[in-house]
Amino acid sequence: MSDSAKKRNCGSAQSAPTLELDHVTKRYQEVTAVNDLSLQVMPGEIFGLLGPNGAGKTSAIRMMLGIVAPDTGTVRLFGGTADRASLRHAGYLPEERGLYPKMSVHDNLTFFGELNGLDSITAQSQSRTWCERLDLGDRVDDKVESLSKGLQQKVQFIAAILHKPEFIAIDEPFTALDPVNVSQLRELLSEFRSEGRAILLSTHRMDQVEQLCDSICLISHGQELVQGRLREIKSSHPSHCVEIAFDGSGDFLNENPLVASWSQKPDCTEVRLREGADPQELLRAAISATLVRRFEIKEPSVEQIFIKLVGKA
Repeated sequence: MSDSAKKRNCGSAQSAPTLELDHVTKRYQEVTAVNDLSLQVMPGEIFGLLGPNGAGKTSAIRMMLGIVAPDTGTVRLFGGTADRASLRHAGYLPEERGLYPKMSVHDNLTFFGELNGLDSITAQSQSRTWCERLDLGDRVDDKVESLSKGLQQKVQFIAAILHKPEFIAIDEPFTALDPVNVSQLRELLSEFRSEGRAILLSTHRMDQVEQLCDSICLISHGQELVQGRLREIKSSHPSHCVEIAFDGSGDFLNENPLVASWSQKPDCTEVRLREGADPQELLRAAISATLVRRFEIKEPSVEQIFIKLVGKA
């Protein structure tokens, strides 16, 4: 287990990880998709697995769910192996849809519910209940192929959670969803977290990572770049952006060696600092030049950290 994963778990000794990857590696011929990766997902946590295209995220998820076996290392799900019994308590939303287009929404969901251990009556009841909740009640008897991509994505999501899994792995869940449905899905994931379920989220939507994730692991070329609590990761990366509200013009920002660029916003001026510049020096320069009404150092976004670390890698 990596040091970052150990540190994250030391404060949660009373609860065992729902999922563990312990130094797993997966190769496909000459390509190493995942290289010595360790992470933990705890109960009641949304864990973001992030990385650029081809970073190895999907391969890692497939190992978590027993779809492929690691070449080296260990995968533990609910403290044991990812076998048929434990996988009945796991749900998976793949990036590529796996629905049967000629079958109705109801028949698809009933089928997947039964595959995941529900009896027929329960699967049918749950499928209709969830369709009503996600505004699909009037489409439940329609063929999947007649639905828009966004509605198909909602059906796929229901299929992943219909059997009330304790571990949910979701790969790009917001694909094709409009803002209303994104918000609806985000609320459901927060609800599942509050129920104590463990959620592994892989997405390129960094705004959703900011709003949802407790912890993240950023990988590139199958290797960990950074891992830990999201708040701690953000605080450990220095900000290069400040917002200033002041009287008068921004002439004092022009030709200032601390300033890379600046732009005027409706209620303040956003200043991007050069690498290594001290925001306090800029504050002193501003105070000497004008009346400063607000000066705020903006913490870096997940997207900024992502671009910086992946760019270096």
